[in-house]
Amino acid sequence: MNETPVPKLDAGYVFPSLWSIGIYAGDSPFTLRPGPHVQNPVLTYQDVTDIVAAFVADPFMVPGSEGWYMFFEVFNHQTFRGEIGLATSKDGWVWEYQQIVLKESFHLSYPYVFAWQGEYYMVPETLDLKAIQLYRAETFPTKWSPVGKLVERECADPSIFRFEDRWWMFACSTPQEHDSLRLYFADELMGPWIEHPCSPIVEGNNRIARPAGRVLVLDDKVIRHAQNCFPIYGTEVRAFEISELTPSTYQESECALSPIMGPNGTGWNAIGMHHVDPHQLSDGRWIACVDGLCLNDSHD
Repeated sequence: MNETPVPKLDAGYVFPSLWSIGIYAGDSPFTLRPGPHVQNPVLTYQDVTDIVAAFVADPFMVPGSEGWYMFFEVFNHQTFRGEIGLATSKDGWVWEYQQIVLKESFHLSYPYVFAWQGEYYMVPETLDLKAIQLYRAETFPTKWSPVGKLVERECADPSIFRFEDRWWMFACSTPQEHDSLRLYFADELMGPWIEHPCSPIVEGNNRIARPAGRVLVLDDKVIRHAQNCFPIYGTEVRAFEISELTPSTYQESECALSPIMGPNGTGWNAIGMHHVDPHQLSDGRWIACVDGLCLNDSHD
């Protein structure tokens, strides 16, 4: 997440609004609501124990042999940079913060984590590199190392997925305006990555451009999530079904139930929601980690 740049380091700065993390559930990824056995938010800046945190946001999770692992941005109040934190859960409902697992000399956010061929990978937002950088877990889930730059462009919220034996990736190339969405593809994870001939697939529209979490591949359907950044950054999450995706063509339309989530008006997500990572459970139901924006300390 890259909401607004802070003009200078100021450890006494009080953030007027705060992001925190919740758990939603539902019968489909389009009908997600607060989890029935969850007290949201499940994670806030107050849960972070190893650094002084200002907020937590952009959660992604993956299942493992001992439960769930969640990775998310932790904004360091002392360095004014994002770092990547880890929380774990045995059941997906109750979460416990563990530690910071990745930090750099530059801002990190949006830790898009996924498994491929027995390895875990992460594509976080790395704006200051002016590139999209891939990381691999040397020791999952606590040790991550960079393995290469996928795209040499300043991009926000890179969202990677595999469809019809190719890798695809959305990314917002206007991280301050939130109004341009680019699409790349590659035969191999390490590339070479090629920009799609229809890219940018969104231009000049901050209501549907910036990615908002994991891209879903449901049989032959691909669903991308987008932030509505009007009237403010991170207002709500919209869903788009991609009906045609080849190296030369692209077509999409907004899903009938979109927007799929937004502000509640009160509490931890009073002002906005801008992220969702849905996963289907063995019984067919869906669980998702999400985030919400509220006025400072209004959820305490």
